[in-house]
Amino acid sequence: MLTTIVSLMATIWAVLHPVTLLLASVTFLILADYLKSRRPKNYPPGPWRLPFVGNLFQFDLDVAHLHLGIQQFVKKYGNLISLDFGNISLVVITGLPLIKEAFSHMEQTFLNRPITPLRERVFKNNGLFMSSGQTWKEQRRFTLMTLKNFGLGKKSLEQRIQEEALHLADAIGEEEGQPFDPHFKITNGVSNIISSFTFGKRFEYDNGQFQELLRLLNQATYLEASMMSVVRSLLLHHPNKTTTSFNEENLICSILDFFLAGIETTSVTLRWALLYMSVHQEVQEKVHAEIDRVIVHGRQPGTADRESMPYTNAVIHEVQRMGNIAALSVPREVTADSTFAGFHLPKGRELAWENNWPRLSCSFSSLLSCKSLPSSRQSMRS
Repeated sequence: MLTTIVSLMATIWAVLHPVTLLLASVTFLILADYLKSRRPKNYPPGPWRLPFVGNLFQFDLDVAHLHLGIQQFVKKYGNLISLDFGNISLVVITGLPLIKEAFSHMEQTFLNRPITPLRERVFKNNGLFMSSGQTWKEQRRFTLMTLKNFGLGKKSLEQRIQEEALHLADAIGEEEGQPFDPHFKITNGVSNIISSFTFGKRFEYDNGQFQELLRLLNQATYLEASMMSVVRSLLLHHPNKTTTSFNEENLICSILDFFLAGIETTSVTLRWALLYMSVHQEVQEKVHAEIDRVIVHGRQPGTADRESMPYTNAVIHEVQRMGNIAALSVPREVTADSTFAGFHLPKGRELAWENNWPRLSCSFSSLLSCKSLPSSRQSMRS
């Protein structure tokens, strides 16, 4: 009988032993994760987190909708919220006053950027958009000075834009009123303006090699913006450089930045404008009437006409507000323990994400009666 009992207990222990070990291991890992990721005192508020994955599954994995998921938490917790993507902690800063305070008045605290896969493989902390720290400051200062020398904000650059507008209108006219996708024609036009002051030349709209380059740049933009790319980029570490950033590699990367940042933002904005104009015929008619009234036939519009065209100017700004193409900026690292908006941000643990998504309270067609900043996004309707 005793032998039977001992044998039975040994059998039960043999079964329970791995189960107990597994439960103990899981409990230990959950406890370790909690202790590692628990919020410091006076930390920005945010939604509940799951062990190991944080808030990752509370969002659509399509990065194009990420800002919409964030917006629901902004509405609940305020303009400074905290989120966890896996073991990555970040704070999301929403609203112009807080954004201005963070990136203008506390620039040194948010100076560095984390490395993304594109930066890691191609840029290696070179250029403008993908660099950080001292490299970014040097290249930004030098680039602004150089662009001004090349005509940025002056009449010479405006003339290049006017000339390219004629080429773009001719390319669209070749479609003879038939339906077509304007994507790469607009992209080609915008890129030619950038090419004119970086290379000193423009490229024809039927140039196959240049069209392939534009397609590759477009593909790179989509890949860099994918959700998994964002998550992976936040997991990587950034080595600081102490040597000068003025070299040929940095020059090449800075020029590439002009195309990556300038082409996509401007061409997508123009495509939003075409969409909104086609949907809201009454707005299009008012813009057309104002252009005909101010711009003499045969003369191209210029910045000097802005004050004489308040409705068109308002429409352009409304397109940029409604068709927000950079709802979430590139994250930055918190480089020093700091107090921001009354909350504590610990050094090295946090990433700061700028949320530019407008909370719209009026429709596109009523833009002239829209006086205040929005509270919730509405569809564009008459």
